[in-house]
Amino acid sequence: MNKIAQLIDGQFVQSKTNDFIEVTNPANNEVIAHAPCATDIEMEQAISAATTAFKTWKKIPVPERARLMMRYQHLLKENHDEIATILSEETGKTFADAKGDVWRGIEVVEQAANICSMMMGETVENVATNIDTYSMIQPLGVCLGITPFNFPAMIPLWMFPMAIACGNTFILKPSEQDPKTPMKLAELFLQAGAPKGLLNVLHGGKDQVNYLLNHDAIQAVSFVGSVPVGQHIYKTATDNMKRAQCFAGAKNHSVIMPDANKDFVLNNLVGASVGAAGQRCMAISVAVFVGSSADWIPELAKKIAEVKPGLWNDENAGYGPLISPQAKAKVLSFIEEGKKQGATCLVDGSDFTLEGYENGNWVGPTVFSDVTTEMSIYQQEIFGPVLCCMVVNTLEEAIALVNANPFGNGTSIFTASGAAARKYQSDIEVGQVGINVPIPVPLPFFSFTGWKNSFYGDLHAYGKQGVRFYTETKTITARWLDDDIPSGPNMTIELK
Repeated sequence: MNKIAQLIDGQFVQSKTNDFIEVTNPANNEVIAHAPCATDIEMEQAISAATTAFKTWKKIPVPERARLMMRYQHLLKENHDEIATILSEETGKTFADAKGDVWRGIEVVEQAANICSMMMGETVENVATNIDTYSMIQPLGVCLGITPFNFPAMIPLWMFPMAIACGNTFILKPSEQDPKTPMKLAELFLQAGAPKGLLNVLHGGKDQVNYLLNHDAIQAVSFVGSVPVGQHIYKTATDNMKRAQCFAGAKNHSVIMPDANKDFVLNNLVGASVGAAGQRCMAISVAVFVGSSADWIPELAKKIAEVKPGLWNDENAGYGPLISPQAKAKVLSFIEEGKKQGATCLVDGSDFTLEGYENGNWVGPTVFSDVTTEMSIYQQEIFGPVLCCMVVNTLEEAIALVNANPFGNGTSIFTASGAAARKYQSDIEVGQVGINVPIPVPLPFFSFTGWKNSFYGDLHAYGKQGVRFYTETKTITARWLDDDIPSGPNMTIELK
């Protein structure tokens, strides 16, 4: 049995547990490894190692911490394709998409290497007579990261490099569905010269997460995943007086104005909706056509129908399988509910199978039109290659529709009008806004900012009288179109 190791106090060790989780190849559901459910003793060992390491690491000069990250990002780049291959094999992602996953993580490590400028405090001379005040940014202690299956390189690299560069130590609990990629990241981190105990990696499920969330030594928690789990983690962490940031679900809308470039819009919507099998928290799952742009829906459906799922190493594959049989069953149930509730299924991927891999978690691209806000395919996050098309008469109606949705992760608008773009970015109640950009994922030196039910965190604080005081960050990613318009669908995360 191929057992996944754990990283505890600088050593890769096999768990003494009798409880293992099967790691399967999503293309055929064959078992490729077994992830352990960490024992209480092992979790205590990891926490103790992180606690001990923090006592010395917090005193390491900030430039020296940055140099560790510089060495680490160099190793990540050297091993970029190897990491992407491991990632593809255990997630089913196409190789191009996996490389994008890895690269976006590398960009965060590059930002961690620039940590010195972000660690500077503030000072005011003579705040009162002969009294000066200055503030310092100091690390918290042992931090915990709980990461999902869909980006097993990028999201762990969102977390532990930044936390460690700031002087903290870290325990990573990656998804049990694809643990091999995070273990490769940990291996390279040790090769970069990380002292023992700085990063610890534990495996398991809900029981392990709850044990860590309730442990007094954990000072802060970062999570990416579904809304119910995000709510549970946020409540449990904050009930235990820990800092928490939980990025949760999404229902991302793209608004298409009639003055937009049709070919550009359709090509970008294909990749943004069904790319990565729709298993992105930033996927576009609702296309809102304004006025006469609704005439483009049949052509969009035709383009999406041409996308063929396939194996990770098939250069012609549009995307790979879903992560698990349970994920496939959930998506198929949404498709059936959409049909029963009156939506028109223009493209139906329910019966798709790949020859020779019939046991895999395959769902073909699916497009619905005539979708209303009462339907479950609109109200809930499907997390599959399913696009819902809706039609409104005006930009104001589109804004009202998006703002009424309980999620607020990302949105985009396609238009040639600066006035329409300005109005949309100003009036929309969503944290990340793309203008002529299908998936508005900002680079690491900008904020990743979910709003509403897409984020639970320290910015959502309550005053003594129960009045909610908070500020939100909105990140705009804009592209003003010229004659250089891509001709094909963008199925992967851009590497630039």
